[in-house]
Amino acid sequence: MPARTGQQYLSGLRENAAEVYISGKQVEDVTTNSSLCNGAASVAALYDMQYQEGLCDEMTYASPTSREPVGLSFITPRTHEDLQRRHTMMSRWAQASCGMMGRSPDFMNVTFMAMAAAGDFFAQNRPEFKDNVQNYYEYIRENDLTLTHTLVNLQRNRSPMATPLVDRTDVALKVVKQSESGMVVRGPRVLATLGPLADEIAVYPALNHQLSLDAQKDYSFAFAIPCNTPGLSFLCRESFDVGRSHFDHPLGSRFEEMDAIVFFDDVFVPWERVFLLGDVQMCNDLPVTTNRSIHAGHQVVTKQVAKCEFVLGLANLMVRTLGSGKMPAVQQMMAELIENLEVVKACLRAAEADAAIDQWGVMCPARFPLMVARNQFIRMYPRMAEILHQLGSSSLMAIPTEADFNGPLAEHITTYLDTDTTSAEERVRIFRLAWDTCCSAFGTRQVLYERYFGGNTLQNSVLLYNLYDSDALSDRVLEFLSQE
Repeated sequence: MPARTGQQYLSGLRENAAEVYISGKQVEDVTTNSSLCNGAASVAALYDMQYQEGLCDEMTYASPTSREPVGLSFITPRTHEDLQRRHTMMSRWAQASCGMMGRSPDFMNVTFMAMAAAGDFFAQNRPEFKDNVQNYYEYIRENDLTLTHTLVNLQRNRSPMATPLVDRTDVALKVVKQSESGMVVRGPRVLATLGPLADEIAVYPALNHQLSLDAQKDYSFAFAIPCNTPGLSFLCRESFDVGRSHFDHPLGSRFEEMDAIVFFDDVFVPWERVFLLGDVQMCNDLPVTTNRSIHAGHQVVTKQVAKCEFVLGLANLMVRTLGSGKMPAVQQMMAELIENLEVVKACLRAAEADAAIDQWGVMCPARFPLMVARNQFIRMYPRMAEILHQLGSSSLMAIPTEADFNGPLAEHITTYLDTDTTSAEERVRIFRLAWDTCCSAFGTRQVLYERYFGGNTLQNSVLLYNLYDSDALSDRVLEFLSQE
């Protein structure tokens, strides 16, 4: 089938309902549940962009097998032009959510593209695993499926000596049985963002969570299965879509992508859905060797640019509304937001400009600019939220609700809350958006998400240090010292 519409996506969630729980109750239909339906609608809106007039050519490309239009984030880039087309498509989706949906479907699309292109890597484990991962990539591309993923095992303690973190097997997802038709897995995984709103779930090793080389092989695997597979259940955190209007909660009422713990209760995985099994070193090597982490990083940094643009635009509206733009302290904070945006943009541009064909024949963005951008953003985004706090000050608290504009004090609101540049209603709209960005439960979750979803800054720094080759620079210094 060609690229899906939003309605086809929603129909798929209803027809293949996963086992989802929130607040102690099972969800019958995520597309109508008050805690999840608006997030589902926002994902559906992304799919509808594939058929929006004037955008089709930017959002889709001709499938190499069916020749039908499929989502452009699935493309296997062979040229710089392919990479730029993918960037444009991912930017459209990121801008549509103001950068607030970290797990829009393109993240997993580029991930499986990279894994499929590196099919020979998986064949080293078992020859049939190459066919499995490539067939799976074609399947999700041709059916335009939405994927979630879960990478991290739960922990009973966090040893400060473990860098990278070595997972404990007593609470790890494990293969408990194998047969001619497949394997059975049991245990928990965290944290499946978009899990309740996805068609399929992928399970594979994280770059910054590695198994010790002496770990049992039953804990080393990569696979993907439908979210409605028997025995699979999703336990959602509390929803940050609290049933308020777009006026009151402009972000939380739209972009609740939900995070969930995933429980595998003797879940059967057919062999055709298994991509790696029993090789600890291959599982540890997968993210770097296949360049999966680079292509995912390309999507992530594209999203980060959109998020920086959104925060800067919002901050500028706040300053204009309050008339505080002449204050040096305000200008300094605005300059910091500009610097953040330009640094992330520069890293993204460098990664694309220095892209090269990798060992798998794929045009691969440069690794290190993306790693730098991702690690910098972990520190940038909490500070960006803090800047919004400081720019808004008490105006982030003096924000009536939509109902107040029709309440008994409506006349007072319209009389006293306007500014020299903005009406009372527009002022409240702007600052409710700012509050939902940096103060609400939704906004605070965004800060936490950006701190940790790509690994914490220490582990990322250790990884960057160990991958980056500084020897040539040291040789240059030594050459200088050797001069007479």
